Amino acid sequence: MDHAFGISAGTAVLLLLAIALALSFEFVNGFHDTANAVATVIYTKALRPWQAVIWSGGWNLIGVLISSGAVAFGILALLPVELVLNVGSGAGFAMVFSLLVSAIIWNLGTWYFGLPASSSHTLIGAIMGVGLANSLLSPGHVFGEGVNWGKVSDTGKALLFSPIIGFAVSALLLLASKAVLKRPELYQPPKGDAPPSPWIRGLLILTCTGVSFSHGSNDGQKGMGLIMLILIGILPGVFAVNPSLGGAALSAFTASSQTAQSVIERHVPIGERGASMLVASASDVVTGKTPDALALSAYLKASGKADARTWSALAAVNLELAHTVASVKSLGDLPQSQRKELRSDAYLVGSSIGKLQSQHLITAGEATTLSSYRKLLTQVTNFIPLWVKIAVALCLGLGTMIGWKRIVVTVGERIGKAHLTYGQGASAELVAWGTIQAADIFGLPVSTTHVLSSGVAGTMAANGSGIQGSTIRNIVMAWLLTLPVCVFLGSLLFAGGLLFLARLGIH
Repeated sequence: MDHAFGISAGTAVLLLLAIALALSFEFVNGFHDTANAVATVIYTKALRPWQAVIWSGGWNLIGVLISSGAVAFGILALLPVELVLNVGSGAGFAMVFSLLVSAIIWNLGTWYFGLPASSSHTLIGAIMGVGLANSLLSPGHVFGEGVNWGKVSDTGKALLFSPIIGFAVSALLLLASKAVLKRPELYQPPKGDAPPSPWIRGLLILTCTGVSFSHGSNDGQKGMGLIMLILIGILPGVFAVNPSLGGAALSAFTASSQTAQSVIERHVPIGERGASMLVASASDVVTGKTPDALALSAYLKASGKADARTWSALAAVNLELAHTVASVKSLGDLPQSQRKELRSDAYLVGSSIGKLQSQHLITAGEATTLSSYRKLLTQVTNFIPLWVKIAVALCLGLGTMIGWKRIVVTVGERIGKAHLTYGQGASAELVAWGTIQAADIFGLPVSTTHVLSSGVAGTMAANGSGIQGSTIRNIVMAWLLTLPVCVFLGSLLFAGGLLFLARLGIH
């Protein structure tokens, strides 16, 4: 029996379970990353715990609501192309479940021991595990194919350098503030339950606000991206493209697509032109993909460079995409049956352009044209409904409300040999705020946990307070183990999920 959305009861159950897992991931994320945002104001008595959690939750919500979505869909770019395009399949469900369960298991384990760990690392490790397992289990794949190693490298650099920046810049900021702000009370630890003076309290609330806002605009997007992946795969007629896009935006898209088409066709050899008119094989008809779409998908999965067939396929798929968009006044006017195909075409064209640029196969002038077009392609596909943003923000806030204490105690008392001072807390949070905002601008996921924890350690070193070696060793060990453990968990659960769903008859 089918539901109103045209899906079976079994698929509806899997859909609800997948969304519940994605929201659970954000709930557990609140234990870690969002708890860091309130650590200093709670520890320094600037705000009571319930006040801090509500205040931070509100600013997390604002950050989530105004977020661009760049980080959300940047995370999805790490996933294997064929799984992204077929999320509603058994392999797609196995991918989503294995990603989320792996991340939740590791986050809960590190939280239980009071170790600030990175939800970003857990998710990226699980994604790599899924990609590696998929390449190993899929016929005709070379081990490691399908993992977006370029994007993994960019994300890995952001996650690696952000703690170093947090440590060094926080230390320098504390030293600079000591030289400029000659206020002894700023550099003292809290005494009993007495709140700090009003101006220090205002400073700490301000830095808490900034970290909460930036955390929502960055970390909150990870869960949003996964929820959208689930919705797009299972309900493409509703969520595959942005239905509100129309008018001047579509006119600009059509003009840009024509300019991009002329650039692409320069690279298509005369002998390859018209190749897209070849009749699809029986297997192509079964998968519902044209030979051109299959050619682009194969190019994105493989490690080699583009050939003449790749350029021909790109020209054909882009031409079909442009014709589809030009045929309507708004994407909301598209029949639901065409929306998934339009999204797949836009994803393939945009990803192929990105890979061609990374392989330096186009000139600087062509890169400018194609980059502009690629940004417009993302407007077609990258949208997040308001209810998804609100649900994610609420889960972050609830997670913080329940799990804040373990992380707050670690940040306030167990990183340094002396208790955290007001100035140290403010310095670490200011640097975390700025680092996360910068990463958000560039669409890079960074760890609030890593930046803030390393920032606190940097201020302890600069203050001469000393660092508790055992705590730092445990935190660093957790950081180092996060990726390999989550790669293992992701690959193991993906393989197990494929087997389980196959037995249920879901392919």
